[in-house]
Amino acid sequence: MLNHKFVFIGGLHRSGTSLLCRTLREHPQISGFSNTGAIEDEGQWLQSVYSPAQVYGGPGRFGFNQSSFMDEKSDLVSSENAQKLFQEWKKHWDLNKPVLLEKSPPNLVRSRFLQAMFPNSFLIIMLRHPIPVSYATQKWSNTSIDSLIKHWLICHERFDRDHRYLQNVLILKYENFIIDPQGILRKIYDFIGIQNVSISLDIRAGVNEQYFSRWQKLYKGNIKKFYAYYIHIKHEKNINYFGYSLKDLYQVNQYPQFYK
Repeated sequence: MLNHKFVFIGGLHRSGTSLLCRTLREHPQISGFSNTGAIEDEGQWLQSVYSPAQVYGGPGRFGFNQSSFMDEKSDLVSSENAQKLFQEWKKHWDLNKPVLLEKSPPNLVRSRFLQAMFPNSFLIIMLRHPIPVSYATQKWSNTSIDSLIKHWLICHERFDRDHRYLQNVLILKYENFIIDPQGILRKIYDFIGIQNVSISLDIRAGVNEQYFSRWQKLYKGNIKKFYAYYIHIKHEKNINYFGYSLKDLYQVNQYPQFYK
């Protein structure tokens, strides 16, 4: 384990973490999970040390169960469990590569736990506007947009408290990544301390548009607009803290801290 750098990607379901992971594992110095048979090749499904998000409700729900939050105080933090995690994950890594990459959405609320298990590891957190995240997640959670936005806030507010304790953390916005993917990748390579390489990228811009359109139609409806107003008034201030807005949908401001 001492011969490798460990990189963990976190961010809510449908925040762009899978896209980022697939892109990063194209780097010749990085090994990430691929063709494992697990959902989205996520590490949470490829180990037996801790419970996956599904145990706590799954996409759009797990953050409501505080047992899904983990930090260095967890009873699971031990050298034995760290070694067990490595043994289970290494089956899916190319150990000839110096950087080992793992991605799972609940890493967003388990960053301190992962740091405790793998000291000096690197955490990369991806944020995406709560409207696309909520609409895209609704097919799995079968919950309201209000509930999904609340879930978005709960999980990111937990991370906001946690990230102050992280030694190596990089916070990214999905919206910035799709506009300038190579520039964001350079930032990541510099963060990890590996050489910059050009990677052939197939990244679609404008994916947020369909979800923004649905929200705007709700906002302009005769009756349902009051529901949209209610959500806006209830959550806007807290969402603004993370650089987004339910009114100005294309606003992408800097979240307070990118490097610690």
